Amino acid sequence: MKNQNILISGASIAGPTLAYWLNRHGFHPTVVERAPAPREGGQAIDVRGVALTVTERMGLLSEVRGAHTRMRGMSFVDGEGNQLMSTTEETLTGGAIDSDDVELMRDDLTRILHEATRHDVEYRFGDSITSLTQDEEGVQVTFARGQTRTFDLVIGADGLHSNVRALAFGEESRYIRHLGIYLAIFSTANHLGLDHWQVFHQTPGKMAGVYSARRNTEARAMLGFESPPLDFDRHDIRQQKQLVADRFADMGWETPRLLKAMWEASDFYFDSMSQIHMDRWWNGRTALLGDAGYCGSPMSGQGTSMAMVGAYVLAGELAAAAGEHRTAFAQYEQRMRGYVEHNQKLATENRGQRPSTEVLQRAANAITLETYPSC
Repeated sequence: MKNQNILISGASIAGPTLAYWLNRHGFHPTVVERAPAPREGGQAIDVRGVALTVTERMGLLSEVRGAHTRMRGMSFVDGEGNQLMSTTEETLTGGAIDSDDVELMRDDLTRILHEATRHDVEYRFGDSITSLTQDEEGVQVTFARGQTRTFDLVIGADGLHSNVRALAFGEESRYIRHLGIYLAIFSTANHLGLDHWQVFHQTPGKMAGVYSARRNTEARAMLGFESPPLDFDRHDIRQQKQLVADRFADMGWETPRLLKAMWEASDFYFDSMSQIHMDRWWNGRTALLGDAGYCGSPMSGQGTSMAMVGAYVLAGELAAAAGEHRTAFAQYEQRMRGYVEHNQKLATENRGQRPSTEVLQRAANAITLETYPSC
């Protein structure tokens, strides 16, 4: 089997899922992650459609279901906290309550995937790739810590602002499509005493919300606003927090309390709602996976599922091709392209409203999973 030593950049969801399947198929994956440990925080995410089949084939479905948020519903309130509407049929983050989909916290899924792979996969936390040099023999990689190693293949599973994509495919501006919204997510105390419930307050161009997490022992706050592309330092958290604070300074309801919690939060996340569109997801011995190659944005509700399905297909095609990367990468892209397009359209064709359950499920199942051979 060719090309057994494979470097994966990114240890969130796509990266560890790929590492699991590569290891299972007889490859030797290494995962590099800029953060010093699996990242904490993040919003509620969903595993839907064929991604549930991938999870089941990993033997992790019962554990993933055990981390289900078990949301009962949501309500919208005015600036004084008076209820404007309430429903137990759906939630803003997870869609229909009565479905087989699994909604769980992002860091819970990351933890599950890391635990499932850490004994069989080399993880390099607190490090990142600074350069890639490809030739017919492999990819020479220089790490931020100073070490240089050669791998047979490199996979970028490092998110919307992928470092691997920038190094191997060029400037991000060529591929990113801003959807006109920014979102901040952070942990806070469940000071409203929410019982598996979500509450939101909306004004023109802005929305503040909070929902309980981890059996009501904590909560996640989300602050979103409409805006054209903003110029800010993605590594300057204080600058980002100040930007959000300025935007929400005059908003009522619980927003002042949420802003106070934001300044104290250690897991603050802020970014644009954007998509990545590329004509090709591979270049030589380097390929992209999940948000790095085809981010759908949180507005699609399918980013996690696309990452897990993509990882399964990519590893499987490498196994089916006995490690011949050109064949495998081309087959991976061919199998995934229609599925990705269906799911990216969920964000762009249903702007301003959640797609119906039927539309969501069609997109979530818009691919047939092969059963790949073991090497």
